[in-house]
Amino acid sequence: MGHAGDGVTADGLFVRLTVPGDVVRIGRDGNRAVVEEIVSPGPERTAPACRHFGRCGGCALQMMQHNAYLAWKRELVIAALHQRGFSDPPAEAIRAIAAQTRRRAMVKGRKAGDQLLLGFYEADSHRLVDIAECPVLVPELTALLAPLKQALGRILHSGEQAELHVTASDTGLDLSVKLARRRDPDLLMELSRLAAELNLARLCWNGEPIVVNTMPALRIGRVNIFLPPEAFLQPSKKGEELLQNLVSEAAGDAKRVADLFCGCGTFAFVLAERGQVTAIDSGAAQIAAVNVAARESSVRVEGRTRDLFRRPLIAAELEPFDCVVLDPPRPGAAAQVRNLAQSHVPSVLYVSCSPSSFARDARILCEGGYRLLRVVPVDQFLWSAHVELFAQFAR
Repeated sequence: MGHAGDGVTADGLFVRLTVPGDVVRIGRDGNRAVVEEIVSPGPERTAPACRHFGRCGGCALQMMQHNAYLAWKRELVIAALHQRGFSDPPAEAIRAIAAQTRRRAMVKGRKAGDQLLLGFYEADSHRLVDIAECPVLVPELTALLAPLKQALGRILHSGEQAELHVTASDTGLDLSVKLARRRDPDLLMELSRLAAELNLARLCWNGEPIVVNTMPALRIGRVNIFLPPEAFLQPSKKGEELLQNLVSEAAGDAKRVADLFCGCGTFAFVLAERGQVTAIDSGAAQIAAVNVAARESSVRVEGRTRDLFRRPLIAAELEPFDCVVLDPPRPGAAAQVRNLAQSHVPSVLYVSCSPSSFARDARILCEGGYRLLRVVPVDQFLWSAHVELFAQFAR
């Protein structure tokens, strides 16, 4: 299996939707090899969980037997660390998150004539696949698909496309619609009608709240945090709880913690039960929500807005902290990690959604005097080629 989830032939040809041991007849779609017939299935092949699998590009690996799939994902983490010189990385067993747990998604809606398509793109294309089910999403989001499609059919004009961000918060469904159309009363009326029909907590259009019946919120520890539109949060509640437990356990009794790339305080509010937390992120709306929640709940979290890519904390700013937590986006945190490597912070905890950028940053930390104590792969991006991980470093 290649790192993107394609099967690889002995002569190096990458073929989507195949597993080791498959004998297949292939054709071509542009520059890609595509399966025309499975002549003989390999021992790791299984029946997919979704009728849209194979066309919908949301999932890449439903055809792979579960244990083999998890082993492959764990190997992605180990291989990335090997490439950065970690000969025997302390990688633990992968922790799997179940199906029907993803609480946020971005789908597209497109009107072609009288037909409305709602779903995800095919792999490596802009061909939209109309879906009626999704075994990855929480049931509340799957149940939203049919009525959302019907309502959008009234709103979109032929040829128009909308991008829809939907989140199942603890207080209801939050829908953000991006649609390139001027603001007019008829559109706002239709969007308000859509919100009422779908019983949404909130509906936003191009970042503007149109209907707010209940503020979308998450419960983190003993804190309720109200979510800005399209706020970053962990894809699943179960995955969030698992990562929170790993971070909290590794942080121990740290009294002063920096939570960098903190989002809406996923780790900050848990760690504040034991110490003072400085939570930093470039998202001003998210930091504002963090500070409101901290003030209203009287927890020891101070949110600060700062672009850690352009202005990472320097070594002198890091010195007061017993522990630094990082949860950067996919490119990683090379600039911040270089400064950490020059600091004396005793403990660094790293949550990553990219083994390759994590392995690069881990090498920088270890060359600066840190030791990689443990790596825990987490399968939070079900049936995709992406894998989450938690890592613990000590100076």
